[in-house]
Amino acid sequence: MEQNTRKVCTVSRGIRCPIFRAGDDLGMMITNSVLEAAEAEGFELRDRDVISITESVVARAQGNYASVEDIAQDVRTKLGGETVGVIFPILSRNRFAICLRGIAMGCKKIVLMLSYPSDEVGNALVSMDQIDEAGINPYSDVLTLERYRELFGETKLEFTGVDYVDYYTNLIRSCGTEVEVVFANQAKTILNYTDCVLTCDIHTRARTKRILKAAGAKVVCGLDDIMTAPINGSGCNEKYGLLGSNKSTEDKVKLFPRDCRALVLDIQERILAATGKHVEVMVYGDGAFKDPQGKIWELADPVVSPAYTDGLIGTPNELKLKYLADNDYKDLSGEALKEAISASIRAKEGSLVGNMAAQGTTPRQLTDLIGSLCDLTSGSGDKGTPVVLVQGYFDNYTN
Repeated sequence: MEQNTRKVCTVSRGIRCPIFRAGDDLGMMITNSVLEAAEAEGFELRDRDVISITESVVARAQGNYASVEDIAQDVRTKLGGETVGVIFPILSRNRFAICLRGIAMGCKKIVLMLSYPSDEVGNALVSMDQIDEAGINPYSDVLTLERYRELFGETKLEFTGVDYVDYYTNLIRSCGTEVEVVFANQAKTILNYTDCVLTCDIHTRARTKRILKAAGAKVVCGLDDIMTAPINGSGCNEKYGLLGSNKSTEDKVKLFPRDCRALVLDIQERILAATGKHVEVMVYGDGAFKDPQGKIWELADPVVSPAYTDGLIGTPNELKLKYLADNDYKDLSGEALKEAISASIRAKEGSLVGNMAAQGTTPRQLTDLIGSLCDLTSGSGDKGTPVVLVQGYFDNYTN
């Protein structure tokens, strides 16, 4: 009879690290931090452990920054510097406000078109109940700022206490730029105001650009088209531009990291050389999960993971234990049930897509699942753990 003595499967550990600066050797420093943590805490690395590094420290070590002046110059060059429609931005002081400063500095007038009742990631200007009570159809109705205020008054986000309509309006004006605010959810509405458009949505940007171009827009850019090349020696991101950026200072943004593949392979090789263990490594940003209270969908980065080793490609391939226990082996119990389920796990081959015994397992990419776990583990404040070690993630009931 098999004795299963392990009582713990997946463990997620935040690894304390030094404060990283531009030019640091991340591969060496992260490897050393993980090895030192293992020695201090008395655990050993195993094959298929996952070392995850938050995108912030990667971008910082790369020195991947841009100033609001750099953003303004790129916006002016690409969108003409006159009246620009800035549509579907998320409501965030950290994520978008600093970008908006640069955008405003590159235009004479901005027509700011906000989606409602909430932005793309769930930050709500108003509730759906308020929309219903006002008799508004958010799919078709276009609201001026005056009409919006008449219907809803001052609207502050629950957790921040910020009225983003006022905040963004005043920010644009502080740059010496004229601003007009409208509320609409159809992208082509902006063409009633200007034919030069900067669409600021993240995950729906390809569709928005397609709709605008088909409707006759003269110039269409997304945030992923701004800062795709260095401006005056700045950083850049060839693939994502301003998407995934964060406020660094009042005048500077930290861009999403670039070219991370070499880093994850370097750390994988260093750990193998030091321990003989083949670990997986990934860089992670925002996780992908929704807060049921604030209704905020966390994922404000263009992807959860911009780089990862090959062992993290794909989705989970798991059987649902409760399905097996309640159906295939409903007449068994105790050791017989355990052995039957263990045999089913050992016998699984190939993809389980469509297999009823796999229904209810999470059909998401491994990097999205593990990245979300790591984002929750590391937090975004003062824990000082920008590296997360996940052990046992690929274990199952038979290990």
